[in-house]
Amino acid sequence: MTDFGRVITAMITPFNGEGAVDYDLAAKLALHLVDHGSDALVICGTTGESPTLTWDEEFQLFQVVHQAVAGRAKVIAGTGSNSTQEAIHATVKAAEMGLDGSLLVVPYYNKPPQEGLYQHFRAIAAAVPSFPLMLYNIPGRTGQNLSTEIVFRLAEYGNIVAIKEASGQLDQVSALRQGLPETFRIYSGDDSLTLSLLAVGGYGVVSVASHLVGDELQQMIRAFCQGDVAKATHLHLKLFDLFKVLFVTTNPIPVKAALNLQGWPVGTPRLPLTAATPEICHQLAAAMKPLGLL
Repeated sequence: MTDFGRVITAMITPFNGEGAVDYDLAAKLALHLVDHGSDALVICGTTGESPTLTWDEEFQLFQVVHQAVAGRAKVIAGTGSNSTQEAIHATVKAAEMGLDGSLLVVPYYNKPPQEGLYQHFRAIAAAVPSFPLMLYNIPGRTGQNLSTEIVFRLAEYGNIVAIKEASGQLDQVSALRQGLPETFRIYSGDDSLTLSLLAVGGYGVVSVASHLVGDELQQMIRAFCQGDVAKATHLHLKLFDLFKVLFVTTNPIPVKAALNLQGWPVGTPRLPLTAATPEICHQLAAAMKPLGLL
């Protein structure tokens, strides 16, 4: 059974002043995240700006972060694509590098039918039969919802072991939990829904907020799992304003701004994403200060 842990950080990709990937800072940030609550790191997912990274940049990031946190945390490569062959190539490469798994987003833009989604993920799983894979359902970005029936079929492949659910539909999560093997992990793809998802059988979160409050997220999940729902609810409500402001505009614009406010020179997103406005920075500061983050 593959266990990526309870708190997985979808790590940002730091850029220097010229807009190039800052690999040294990526290694330092990865270690910081592991020191503060992250059981695993997703590299080059949506938060890591995979759409504007080259594959060469992504492969180097996989290697740099894997070496930095070796033995201390799992490293999950964002190797999804709307081209099945491209996704297979990248996932095979991640497996050959010795990473711990891959996150595979639902193919975007070309909007395949449900059977096309099944065949896409089946082909990737068949190419790396011993490499753990996490599905990623985020209809708001891909334009397509991965149905529960397709997830049930895909779960029959032994290396498809988890799903990051960012549909925002708790009924869908309930149906997944009802029909999936107990060992199949369901992760929240939305920080603000983590506690709700735990209540219907979820296992953890693939988080953006854990860049800032990873320890607190661990405490919240631990409290819930130990039956202390009141404490878990208290922590959720304490962090709720931060959860919301981190998605006040397109991710990762706010979280990069928040890290810059903390003194991490991670740069601004690559175009077509833009830097956070002064108003967003003000909102971030207002949510961060009460938590002692500034």
